Amino acid sequence: MQVQTTFKKDTPILYLVATPIGNLDDMSLRAIEVLKAVDFIYAEDTRTSQKLMKYHQILTPLKSFHEHNEEAKANDVIRRLTAGRNVALISDAGSPLISDPGESLVKKVREKGYSVSAIPGPTAVITALTASNLMTAPFTFIGFLPQKEKAKQDTIKQYMAAPETLIFYESPHRIHKTLQAMYEILGDREICIARELTKIYETFIHMRLSEHENLPPLKGEIVLIVEGAPKQETLSPHDMIEHVALLIADGESEMQAIKTVAKLRQLKKNTVYMAYQNHKKT
Repeated sequence: MQVQTTFKKDTPILYLVATPIGNLDDMSLRAIEVLKAVDFIYAEDTRTSQKLMKYHQILTPLKSFHEHNEEAKANDVIRRLTAGRNVALISDAGSPLISDPGESLVKKVREKGYSVSAIPGPTAVITALTASNLMTAPFTFIGFLPQKEKAKQDTIKQYMAAPETLIFYESPHRIHKTLQAMYEILGDREICIARELTKIYETFIHMRLSEHENLPPLKGEIVLIVEGAPKQETLSPHDMIEHVALLIADGESEMQAIKTVAKLRQLKKNTVYMAYQNHKKT
């Protein structure tokens, strides 16, 4: 067991500071105070963060911290904490670690016995969800889907029977193919596309997956919110059999497909097995 009393001991702290996802005025007073008070700020892109620092008159030295130098910079942060310095980590936008680097850093900092404190603030996930007109709880945040089409489809299939609202990040040049894959795998569901959140061109597009071909080209950062699967009791045996057949078509053995469907739909394996065997006889 490890208990951290962040502010009750005189030891250096790594602050995870949320920054605006668009509108620079969304920066909290506490976030500004912390960034001014720490000795160093590690940023995903110092060029992007420099605009925020200048806007809020934060003069603290900026250091780079991104996916390509995370290992080396994590050791650099540890050295600064060991020297008694307080450090902050920020991403280009939103909360650090949410689809951004930093997980291994936090783990190393805690292993060394130093405190980690998150300064709350904007996050695209919650901002988009609350305005989406879809069920807000429960929800599952998946983040960015894999770029390769097969891996993307496999990931989407994992959530075929998930009843909770699904939230993804997506880029403008991939959104159309992603919607097509979702329509083919998940069926026709209600979705909300939120783009350029908190910025002057903020837009919410409410539609169904079946309308994906009518979606015009988009620009800007996108959050995609997808309605969850219907409740299990509304799923017909035909849906279950189609699910098994889809997995078999993708290369799974019959028994493995049956096990997968039973697990995802929270059914007994024998129930799925018998339904599929009866279907093959017809």
